[in-house]
Amino acid sequence: MNGTEPLRVEIGGIDVEVPEGASLLAAVRAAGAELPALCSDDRLSPAGSCRTCLVRADGRIVAACVTPAAPGVRVETDTDDLRQLRRDTVELITSALPSRALTEDNPSELAQVCRSLGLGPETAQGTGGRGEDVSHPYVHLDRDLCIACGRCVRMCAEVQGTFALTLTGRGADTVVAPGTGGPWAESDCVACGGCVDTCPTGAISEPGPGRGLTSAHRPAATRTTCGYCGVGCSLDVVTSDGEVRAVLPARDGPVNQGHACVKGRFAHGYLTSPERLTRPLLRRDGRLEPVGWDEALGRVARGMRAAVAAGGADAVAAISSARATNEENYLVQKFLRVVIGTNNVDNCSRLCHSPSAAGLTASFGLSGGTDSFDDVERADCLLVVGANPVEAHPVVGARLMRRVLRGAKLVVADPRAVGLALHADVHLRPRPGTNVALFHGLAHVLLAEGLADEGFLRERVTGLPELTELLEDYPPDRVAAITEVPAADLIAAARLYGRALRPAIVYGLGVTEHLHGTDGVRSLANLAILRGAVGTDRGYGVNPLRGQNNVQGASDMGALPDLLPGYGKVTDPAARARVEAAWGVRVPERPGLRIPDMFAAARAGALRALWVIGEDVCATDPDANQVARALEACPLVVCNEVFLSETARRADVVLPVASWLEKDGTFVNFDRRFQRVRPAVSPPGEARSDFDVVRALADVMGVDLGCPTPADALAECARVTPVFAGLSHDRLDREGDVPWPCPDPDHPGEAKLYKERFATPDGRAHLTAAPYLPPGEQPDDDYPLVLVTGRRWAHYNSGSMTRRGGNLALDPIDFLDLHPDDALRYGVRDGAQLTVESRHGEARLVARVSEQTAPGQVFCSFHFPASGVNRLTSDHADTVTSCPEYKVTAVRVGAP
Repeated sequence: MNGTEPLRVEIGGIDVEVPEGASLLAAVRAAGAELPALCSDDRLSPAGSCRTCLVRADGRIVAACVTPAAPGVRVETDTDDLRQLRRDTVELITSALPSRALTEDNPSELAQVCRSLGLGPETAQGTGGRGEDVSHPYVHLDRDLCIACGRCVRMCAEVQGTFALTLTGRGADTVVAPGTGGPWAESDCVACGGCVDTCPTGAISEPGPGRGLTSAHRPAATRTTCGYCGVGCSLDVVTSDGEVRAVLPARDGPVNQGHACVKGRFAHGYLTSPERLTRPLLRRDGRLEPVGWDEALGRVARGMRAAVAAGGADAVAAISSARATNEENYLVQKFLRVVIGTNNVDNCSRLCHSPSAAGLTASFGLSGGTDSFDDVERADCLLVVGANPVEAHPVVGARLMRRVLRGAKLVVADPRAVGLALHADVHLRPRPGTNVALFHGLAHVLLAEGLADEGFLRERVTGLPELTELLEDYPPDRVAAITEVPAADLIAAARLYGRALRPAIVYGLGVTEHLHGTDGVRSLANLAILRGAVGTDRGYGVNPLRGQNNVQGASDMGALPDLLPGYGKVTDPAARARVEAAWGVRVPERPGLRIPDMFAAARAGALRALWVIGEDVCATDPDANQVARALEACPLVVCNEVFLSETARRADVVLPVASWLEKDGTFVNFDRRFQRVRPAVSPPGEARSDFDVVRALADVMGVDLGCPTPADALAECARVTPVFAGLSHDRLDREGDVPWPCPDPDHPGEAKLYKERFATPDGRAHLTAAPYLPPGEQPDDDYPLVLVTGRRWAHYNSGSMTRRGGNLALDPIDFLDLHPDDALRYGVRDGAQLTVESRHGEARLVARVSEQTAPGQVFCSFHFPASGVNRLTSDHADTVTSCPEYKVTAVRVGAP
């Protein structure tokens, strides 16, 4: 057998085919039969501990879950003796449980099994008394219902990779417990919900209305796509009486595969927060007051007309949203170009992954990652750079961890010792701002040791002579001096990547958010090109982890000042002609303002109307004091918001809008999959979707934008954009996720790019020979520490959603992480209140002393706007894309 041929197995007289390596339990289920299997979960390795799935295979009684299917085996499942054996086994398991484990209204897997076997509550004779742990906001433990099946422990280890749970006690007293001892809330649990989802008895459950619901046992639900990070987890939203009862990971989710994280799984309490905006607000006499939609939209329309009259069409700008759907982003950019007549539209990818778009396009021709994550997961060497997916993209982090535990080599390049770095074969800790030198050092070793793919370079690549000459200046010793990475570690990392059969690169904002972020992306791409690991079966390319749910899609839809939908340049007559034919208006050929330029224009008096959609720019943009001054100077500021954010407090008009659980449309995830978004509940009060708001404002301004529904908007985008021509809501509803490029309705979409040629004008990959240049800021005697900002596991962006629910109990404080040496040097105690000052502003944080950061470096998140972290960060930005340099800010610490 060649390993790909199916096995033929006879189940109760029925022939079925199963893949090689499948268990008899899988074969039984393929035949349409059911067996109790209380220790089994398709997502986990088999255990065979409960013995409830007994069958007879060629005359032998075996546990089906741990017995591999073999060619020609004959399996009996429904004989009297087998039924009695299974019944006796289940009866023995339940005998020690209290009767509430089997009540008629108990939805647990065990209760359903007992009902199917005719076992009632009287079977459960236990007296209980082992107690509960209700310390955690999302996970409650009822020890009396635990049958020690071990599914939760295996879920935590094998799927999540956290290893937070264990079984304690002996014999009948065995029970699950946090591995650290003590209360669950103080354990290593990251609240992914996997243990809740797999528990067959309800011993581990979600408190509240979601109690008893799991991904295998649920009522009817709405399938949608998570609206937090860019992973694109498929979720099933269970509702009752118009409210969300539970959000459950979809077992058949193509990216998450039945898994989720604390945000997507549990952080939906914000939906019913009393702080939700439910009516439009209009500023009168310095105060925001509730008004009707007609009055609010009329004020916006008058303000935009006045801005155009005073300063021309370019006196109006909009910041669209990576949290909005593709269809909403498409309509926003169409509004600016059709109704106003300007290209002044941008989105928050400017502040995170615009260097990815520029760098990947320059190197390969398209702005997305080169491979699907399914391919990346098959790599035998992972190079993870400037990313902490265990916290920022937990489902991806868990899948990468599983790959490493199964033997893949791991190289992590990150200044901090967190997440995957703790499991790396080689952990490179470069000084912040030295990425380009680091990547050149790795490339130097690849060439010097003959680890490059010469045939690939000769046939499909340009720029090798220039790069080779540049790399002569980046031997390991010099790179070590620049980056503070030991030369031996650099060489070891290059050899692991260079000798792998199928390497893959995954990177994050630690590469892009720098003064030379685009150079960093291109220099990182050099490594994959040198190895011939792009567009071939010899590797899985270069893949950015997108931070927000629709960062990729917002740019795909043309919410950019220089690009139209599908990345046609506004300066390209052919690209303009395609959209002009559909829209019936001329499109300006001059690129519009980027986000930082919008703020500068507002401070200078040139920008007179700014529409901010779903972004709290006063909290998340750099040099926040200057952002606030820009909003104060702009005559009209309009905000579409879910809550009264720091930005909305400064607006002239605030429009209440729907959240992702209340919207219809699509997102594009980090590996270019178009995914459906469906409304599970209605928005509160008078709140509307951003899509409806844009259409309504256009109507007030006397322009019909067309696209009456989100489906119509994607259909129009497909007509004007060849790269999306095969996409529609109907197709996604039928087939599920489809990656772009997708040039026609019969095309499956290209999960792996560049198999035949690159999308550059000459069809070749382009190596870059950009020299290392220092970051925009350097520490000195006055500001001796380097601040890096980023994400933490329990929160998301400005925290507007995650701070309104149980996540705040899990991570309630904005910490500044610093090394013990620095704590000693500056007299800082762990837990002390700190003032952190930069050359631009100050913030108030709480010290957390650990060796996660290197000496001379500090780290904090940006999830708590009240702390003022982005008052610290500078206006230095990537020289190509204007992406801010969030990763290098010189600071000092002191007492408050």
